[in-house]
Amino acid sequence: MVEVRLGGDSITVALADEPALRSRGLMGVTDFGSLDGMLFSWGGDTVSSRFTMRNTLIPLRVVFFDSDGAFVSQADMVPCEVDECPSYGAAGPYAFAIEFPAGTAVSTTDRLELGLTG
Repeated sequence: MVEVRLGGDSITVALADEPALRSRGLMGVTDFGSLDGMLFSWGGDTVSSRFTMRNTLIPLRVVFFDSDGAFVSQADMVPCEVDECPSYGAAGPYAFAIEFPAGTAVSTTDRLELGLTG
């Protein structure tokens, strides 16, 4: 778990910063417990990877941020239990993404600040 700031608020997130963790994401998770979400990081690199909801049990909102922490875009994602699941991408290149419970409000003016403490 790490604590980051989003729009001036501190949030606690799981960190997916290695390929295996990013690939697994929130598969099989039924609730967030004490976490606000899951932060996906590519070590500061800018990427255009897409997200899929295969074997993910709860609806999610994914929010994408650039390397400076500025909002790029967001997408609402639904669970998928079949082999061919839709994929969800950002409106442009991004460096970080956070998966939240569906319906979590994030403003286009919110900035992501990484202190990466945990």
